[in-house]
Amino acid sequence: MSTFTEAQAALLDEFSFFDNWMDKYQYIIDLGKTLPAFPQAYQTPEYKIEGCQSNVWMHIELQEGQLHIQATSDAAIVSGLIALLLRLYDGQTPADIMATRPEDFLSAFGLDKHLSPTRSNGLAAMLQQIYTYAQQTS
Repeated sequence: MSTFTEAQAALLDEFSFFDNWMDKYQYIIDLGKTLPAFPQAYQTPEYKIEGCQSNVWMHIELQEGQLHIQATSDAAIVSGLIALLLRLYDGQTPADIMATRPEDFLSAFGLDKHLSPTRSNGLAAMLQQIYTYAQQTS
């Protein structure tokens, strides 16, 4: 397992190969295609993320001191954003997550400037869910 900082550095390195945002969007979409299957049992209102224009479900649980996150969406770009979040936050401890600032992640990738307002709101809602769970379990 890598730390948040290591995972972010690896993703930023991958993103540096692309010269423009169209290519970066395509890469994000491609990442979304690699999401593991999401259990049907969690596709219920209890796990649905409010604030997303598309349908997003997220299940988080604490196992052996680490948060394990599963999520899915019915939208390609949002699935890719979920894949980014999973690479950064899945397997981290609640304390490690609480020590990071989501706005740093957003600006490091340029997502704060290149996502539509509705996608930004959805990403913020997913981040809020992760941070709320981390705070409640730390």
